[in-house]
Amino acid sequence: MSTPQRRYDLPCTETPSAWYNIVADLPKPPPPPLDPRTGQPAGPELLAPIFPMALLQQEMSAEKWIDIPGAIIEAYNLYRPSPLIRATALEKALDTPARIYYKYEGVSPAGSHKPNTSIAQAYYNKQEGVTRISTETGAGQWGSALAYACSIFGIECMVYMVKVSFHQKPYRRSMMSTWGAECIPSPSNTTEVGRKILAEDPDCPGSLGIAISEALEDAVGREDTKYSLGSVLNHVLLHQTVIGLEAQKQMEMAGDEPDVVIGCHGGGSNYAGLVFPYIGDNITKGKDTRIVAVEPQACPTLTKGPLAYDYGDTAKMTPLMQMYTLGSGFIPPGIHAGGLRYHGAAPLTSHCISEGFSEAVAVPQLETFASAITFARSECIIPAPESAHAICAAVREANAAKEAGEERVILFNLSGHGHFDMAAYDAYLAGELTDHEHPEEAIGKSLETLPQVPGA
Repeated sequence: MSTPQRRYDLPCTETPSAWYNIVADLPKPPPPPLDPRTGQPAGPELLAPIFPMALLQQEMSAEKWIDIPGAIIEAYNLYRPSPLIRATALEKALDTPARIYYKYEGVSPAGSHKPNTSIAQAYYNKQEGVTRISTETGAGQWGSALAYACSIFGIECMVYMVKVSFHQKPYRRSMMSTWGAECIPSPSNTTEVGRKILAEDPDCPGSLGIAISEALEDAVGREDTKYSLGSVLNHVLLHQTVIGLEAQKQMEMAGDEPDVVIGCHGGGSNYAGLVFPYIGDNITKGKDTRIVAVEPQACPTLTKGPLAYDYGDTAKMTPLMQMYTLGSGFIPPGIHAGGLRYHGAAPLTSHCISEGFSEAVAVPQLETFASAITFARSECIIPAPESAHAICAAVREANAAKEAGEERVILFNLSGHGHFDMAAYDAYLAGELTDHEHPEEAIGKSLETLPQVPGA
C-alpha cells in the first residue's frame, strides 16, 4: 500500500473584517420580493415580526462592504480562516493534469459552513433582546449550527428537522440536543401546518418547504421568538462570503488562480459564499472564471425549474421571491443529500444564473457517491453527501482536462464532513442506493400552483 501524498493547506493571515455584498456590483439589480397580498415590493415592515431589524437592513442593503462586528469575528476566529487544500492525492488518483483545490469548511465546531451565518444571526437577535429562535433544517447541518450559535449567546433554539433526515441522521439531532436545542421531525403535530399535512399524508417524508412553514408559524405565534433561515435570503448569503474572500487570498498565496469555481447548491448559501467574490471579480475586473452550481438530479431546481415568483415555503407564508423553483408544494425524493432537497433557489443565485454569471448542472446520486469514495480514499476526508455533489463536478472537470490534455485549475467548496452521514455510505457500499430521476409528473403538478403575479 502506497503512502498518500501529503496535503498542504494555505492559511490566510486573518479572518475577513467585512462581508461582501454582490448586489452592489450587479449590472442589473435583482427583482425585489413582493407582498403576496398586493403584488407590490415588500418592505422591511412585512418581515419585521420574524427577523431582527439589523438583518432586514442587510437583506435590503446595496452597500458593497458590511463590517463584521467584533463579537462575531471573535467567534469566527475559533475556526476561521478555514484551510484551502491542494488535492494532490486526488489529482494523482484521477491521473489528471488539472490542479484541484478545495476550501474546507468542515473544520467548524458544527462540521460545516453554516456557523458563518448562524453566529451572525444569533448575535443580531441577541442584540435586539430576542430570547428564542425557531428554524428548520434538512440534513441537520443548519440546525446543529444554529444550536451551537444560540448556545454561545444564551438563546433558546427550536428546530424542525425534515422527517426523512431526522431518521437518516440521528447524530445530527444529538448534536442539537447537546448544545441545548429542541429538535422534532417535520411535519409535526405541534403546528397547524404540520397537523394539516399529516392528516393528508401520515407518511409524508417532509421537505424543507414544510419545515420552513412550521418554523415560521412557531415564530409568528410567540412574542419571544424570531425566525432564522440557513440559506436562500440575501443576508444569509452575505455572511457566507467570508469563504470566497479567504479563498481568493489563499489562492493568491498559492500562486494560482482558478479557471473554474464549483459549489453544491440547495438553497444557495455555501455556493454563494465561495463564488460571489469570484463573480464580483468577473463583473468589475473583467475576469472570466467559470462558475458552476451543482445540484442533485432528484431535485433539479436550477436545471429544470422555471424562473418565477414563488413562495419560499409550503404553507405560503413568506413573501414572493423570484427564483428558480419546482413549486412550493414539491416534495423531492428522499435522497441522502438532505440539505439539497429544496424546491427553490436563492433569489440572488437565481439572478446570477439567469444573467449568465454562472452555469448549473445536475448530477445523479450514484455518481456523486462514487466521487465521494474516490475523494475519501485519496484525500482521507469523508465528505457530506451535499459536498460530494461539488466533488462530483470537480472530478468531471478533472477528467475533461485529462481528455483534452490541458491544464485546468479547479476550486470547489467542501462545505462539510460526512461523519454523521455514514448510514448513507453504508447503503452505497452495500449497493442499496439508486439514482432518482427527477419526477416530472410531480414537478408539473407542483408548478400548476405557482402564484400569478401581474407583470412578473
